[in-house]
Amino acid sequence: VVLYHNPKCSTSRNALALLQERGVEPVVVEYLKAGWDRSTLQRLAAEVGGVRALLRTKEDGARALLAADASDADILDALIAEPILAERPIVETARGARIGRPVERILEVL
Repeated sequence: VVLYHNPKCSTSRNALALLQERGVEPVVVEYLKAGWDRSTLQRLAAEVGGVRALLRTKEDGARALLAADASDADILDALIAEPILAERPIVETARGARIGRPVERILEVL
């Protein structure tokens, strides 16, 4: 189980706690420090409903990409350049990936 995590985000912290309550110690990837690579983003996008689903619409940059009807390639480039544009938390398991909003959605892939 991999948790793409922002420790400053309460929802992301709640996702980590929920996993731990279920006896799962995930590999925690602090994506703001580690950054993203294109292949990981493409794999996650395929599981969560597309590249646009990865965008955190509370971020101005993400809203601008959506308003401009940016291509998937442009969105991937933006996520790599500015990791903060990604929605969080994301949990990935052998059963797939889910964005934890609401946090209970991550249970679907455990």
